[in-house]
Amino acid sequence: MLKTVSVAALCLSVALPALAEDKKQNVMVGASGTPGAVSQMELAQQLYAVGVANADALTVLTAAKLAAGVELKDTDRKKETKGDAPAEDAEGGAEAPVDAAAMLAKAKELAGEDETLVGLVEDAEAEGSRGRIGGASSTLSRLPAGMTDVWEIPFYGESYAEIGVLGDGDSNLDVLVTDENGNTICYDVSWSDKVYCDFTPAWNGYFYVTVQNTGSVRNSYYLMTN
Repeated sequence: MLKTVSVAALCLSVALPALAEDKKQNVMVGASGTPGAVSQMELAQQLYAVGVANADALTVLTAAKLAAGVELKDTDRKKETKGDAPAEDAEGGAEAPVDAAAMLAKAKELAGEDETLVGLVEDAEAEGSRGRIGGASSTLSRLPAGMTDVWEIPFYGESYAEIGVLGDGDSNLDVLVTDENGNTICYDVSWSDKVYCDFTPAWNGYFYVTVQNTGSVRNSYYLMTN
């Protein structure tokens, strides 16, 4: 989980926008909420990556069940893409983050001839999406290497907010979340394309999510909010 920070504490060696904190920050310090569908989907993606890396069918199955438990609503959002387009847009190996169906298929592959594990996967396939939790909106963006998306997202004041950036695994994504006054709410420059940010705005306002592809190939990622 990302921490709320002040700009004074922000020292980045990447080309994310420089900000000036000269107005009140739109966040309720000390406020908390219950992580929901966005957090669950982000956890599913993280678990899936760990499971695949360790060839662990049970971990991949757990990720698949978490992903299947989230109902996503496709949403149009305001976005500006910046940067010089590469001469050749090198495509990555994936067109979108892994979904529950693909996770289940991978779990079955890793289960091999283990009848118990295969049975668990088949049970999960039969269960499908029953009992899914809603409340998550997603938008797919195919971001070329070296370019940056800036999203404008509205949130209600005094209501818990979740933002997730879930990449396809092809390249690194750096993420910065600011309020309408330019104050930093969350940031992540780790070598990852899966980022989660939660906070509670103090008033109704717009927030800006900057996603920068620092890799050498396109990354097809979901921007998710509650």
